[in-house]
Amino acid sequence: MATYDLEEQEQLAELKAWWKQYGNLVTGILTAAAVGVIAWQGWNWYQRNQTGQASMVYGVLQRAALEKDTPRVKAASGELLEKFGGTTYAPLGALTAAKAMFDAGDAKTAKVQLAWVAENGKDELRDLARLRLAAVLLDEKAYDDALKQLDGSFNAGFAVRVAESRGDVFGAQGKASEARSAYQAALTKLDEADKSGKGKNSLQDRQANGPYREMLQQKRDSLAESK
Repeated sequence: MATYDLEEQEQLAELKAWWKQYGNLVTGILTAAAVGVIAWQGWNWYQRNQTGQASMVYGVLQRAALEKDTPRVKAASGELLEKFGGTTYAPLGALTAAKAMFDAGDAKTAKVQLAWVAENGKDELRDLARLRLAAVLLDEKAYDDALKQLDGSFNAGFAVRVAESRGDVFGAQGKASEARSAYQAALTKLDEADKSGKGKNSLQDRQANGPYREMLQQKRDSLAESK
């Protein structure tokens, strides 16, 4: 029993020595881990709270757009971008506001909204904003700026529309050859998209794309005739 007590005392002494040497480090690690967990939980709560508030503001914006209440559209969109710019509702709201403002004849505000999404949005929303911004710039005859929005990489789903838009800009500039090439590229990409599908859905897609294909062909052929 005495031997056991002696061994126990030696182990206790070793533990005390170890703790004296490494105790502060262990305490620091445990404290940092605890703070990290609390911070992570706090961040998740903050994100959920931000998303919830942004959703309500976006709902206000949608109603205002339907009612053509442009002052309320601008106010709601401004709040989304200023307070909730990191949420998915911000680019959605900016796109909604851009359409409402353009329809109301306020192209300047529409461009600001679209430019924000083109700069801060992600993936398809960013590409959609660039495409729409190019259309607004084309309407204003800012051809070089429109082409800049159409440069660079786009999601594959936008390939046909981008090529068509480039054709529209070139056509407006009087560059018939470039415009024809762009429209032909759009037709080629549309055919590739149709062929990449399989079965019944592919057939339905080809049938649905029929009128669009005819429009692209008309744009291309009208330029060929005017050569």
